[in-house]
Amino acid sequence: MRLEPLRRRDIARCVEIEQILFPGDDPWSARAFHSELDAGHFYLAARPDESDELLGYAGLAVVGRRRGEYEATVHTIGVAPEYQGQGIGKALLRALLARADEVEAPVFLEVRTDNDPALALYESHGFERLGIRKRYYQPSGADAYTMVRPARTRDEVAG
Repeated sequence: MRLEPLRRRDIARCVEIEQILFPGDDPWSARAFHSELDAGHFYLAARPDESDELLGYAGLAVVGRRRGEYEATVHTIGVAPEYQGQGIGKALLRALLARADEVEAPVFLEVRTDNDPALALYESHGFERLGIRKRYYQPSGADAYTMVRPARTRDEVAG
């Protein structure tokens, strides 16, 4: 598998995967993905080595003006159901975290409180639960945990 920048021609497949993964909520639209790419956020595609098929995608926004002031937010991670459990989500998350580590940014995210596989993945990568957002996901009304992984300095990343 290889990770590379998400391309605009991938967006239709991203939308298909979103609709499968989040049927009870408001999945991302093509417009939302275009907006993220237009804003210059860090988006990756996971593909098999032998083809251009989109297995999964992930996106991270980093805001701030200088080291020590940056913050990062995981906007999305999605893996097509037929490819889940193969380490693709983990690889995407690690790549997002590596980008945040380049600027020593803490990383925030929201995740459904009932998404046990995602919670286990995030906690295994140093995320801690900060609080709960009631009825965060719509229209289902599902709650979300807000989670954070503290910033890592260059020494911590290298060590």
